Amino acid sequence: MLDVAPTELLLVALVTLVVIGPKDLPRAMRFVGQWVARARGVARHFRSGIDEMIRQAELEEMEKKWKAENERIMREHPPQPQPADGEMLPLGAPQDGAEVTSPEDAPTTGPAAAPSDRPGAPQLP
Repeated sequence: MLDVAPTELLLVALVTLVVIGPKDLPRAMRFVGQWVARARGVARHFRSGIDEMIRQAELEEMEKKWKAENERIMREHPPQPQPADGEMLPLGAPQDGAEVTSPEDAPTTGPAAAPSDRPGAPQLP
């Protein structure tokens, strides 16, 4: 950063003491200290503003990624219909919103399937 050797610093202090004088030196040092404090405050405020802008940009980028991932998941696993309060979906009801138009189109699964639906099953009288 600033490469100031101790001898250079001593020379600046000696010239300042001679130019300003010992009587006004405390007031001058206070004035310089106030300006340095203001400069640090401005730099800190600027830095925090830049950090906030970077944080907002990263947050927006993450929100876009989360939205894309959520859409991908929803495409792979569509939501199932939920029954109304106190209502139950019947067994074999369509889960994807498709309507069954005739009993032949209805899914037959499990032990309730008719024997005639299974190939090679014996027929009962």
